[in-house]
Amino acid sequence: MTIGSSAHSRSTPPERIDLGDLLLRQWRRSDLTRQFAALSASHTHLRPWMSWAEQPPTLTGQRRSLQISAAHWPTPDGGYLYGIFTARGEVAGGIGLHDRIDSGALEIGYWCHVAHTGRGIITRAAHALTAAALTLPHVVRVEIHCDAANVRSAAVPRRLGYDLVRTAPRPRTAPADSGIGMVWATTARAGVAADGGRDGCLSADDPPTRL
Repeated sequence: MTIGSSAHSRSTPPERIDLGDLLLRQWRRSDLTRQFAALSASHTHLRPWMSWAEQPPTLTGQRRSLQISAAHWPTPDGGYLYGIFTARGEVAGGIGLHDRIDSGALEIGYWCHVAHTGRGIITRAAHALTAAALTLPHVVRVEIHCDAANVRSAAVPRRLGYDLVRTAPRPRTAPADSGIGMVWATTARAGVAADGGRDGCLSADDPPTRL
């Protein structure tokens, strides 16, 4: 894994993380066509779980969103937003660090292109972004939030050795939400193994489907 330095500040995550066959980097305006195609193809797959996917994407809306994420690090609402690209330059998904929880903590959010599910892409991307976040001087904890019914999403922090620190009612914001939220967390002290959980093994109760 090659982590590029941030051109903005040592207190912000790198704009580029090279995993060899996968690349995480800040979105660019030139990614519009690929990003729009990926979200359009995946809309039915994403809509049950993503509040922002209630309606199919529009080119105008994605252009506006991409202009913000490409121009700001972080975005005005505190996000560091990355595209996930294959070695062929395909958009495999998106992932971000969000400064919207407690002081000293960042939250990871992600989505996967429907054609790239089941390959562990999101797990690898989340592992890399967790490691990058925990090197920042002001970050002591990284969290992943998801609905309890979203088995695929919950499998990601479980594989990475995050601890399930809270399960509690929360508003339903997407069609398939159960209304029970899960908060997973890890710290620099806990560590995250490169190939799965802290001991490098998947939990016995992990579902067969993978992100």
